[in-house]
Amino acid sequence: MIDARPENSILPSGSARNSKRANQEIGDPNGVARGWHSRGYLPHYDGRATQHVTFHLADSLPPDVLKRIAAELDALPLQEQDMERRKRVDSWLDAGHGCCVLRSPALAAMAQAALKHFDCERYSLLAWAIMPNHIHVLFRPAEGQSASTIIATWKKFTARRILDSAGKSSLVIGPVPKPVWHREYWDRYIRNERHFRTVVDYIHNNPVKAGLVARPQDWPWSSAVTQTS
Repeated sequence: MIDARPENSILPSGSARNSKRANQEIGDPNGVARGWHSRGYLPHYDGRATQHVTFHLADSLPPDVLKRIAAELDALPLQEQDMERRKRVDSWLDAGHGCCVLRSPALAAMAQAALKHFDCERYSLLAWAIMPNHIHVLFRPAEGQSASTIIATWKKFTARRILDSAGKSSLVIGPVPKPVWHREYWDRYIRNERHFRTVVDYIHNNPVKAGLVARPQDWPWSSAVTQTS
């Protein structure tokens, strides 16, 4: 059973306009869950909620694109802005902008192995998809674990490996950005079982939506393979 909504769950994830509560860091910042917090742009929930997280390469979503999207959505109500922003950001990422270093099978396999490494220890890994310029993960932190620390560990490890491999793969388009990953990430906690299934389907179908494969199970760097084998 998926856990109930976390405290202050009405706060809009992905919105720069959020309540004062979202900017308060709660609890111990050294790897322990802190509830709602923000580092100045996106509010994040750092408790033990099941979460869908998306993080992307630094050059895949330039600041001018985010500014343009924000300007285009400014006239919409706040809650509609959040939903429409996610749609437009997802479409931009799926179009394959930036170096798309994770097109390299070796680096995609490395990133997938990094997600799996502490599964059932620091977190429960529920679904994932390694895309050419971004990664989707559905997971639940273990007791006492911080979602933001888990995500930072994934980003730090994979960034080091990507930089070590720069220039060694013919599939790397252009220079690898430094830093490799964008500082922020997009996250949404899972509200109920129906939302859980919707998110799993979305993650598994992302390679199909991006035109990379015909069926979810044909994308080798996704949990769709293990769930259909």
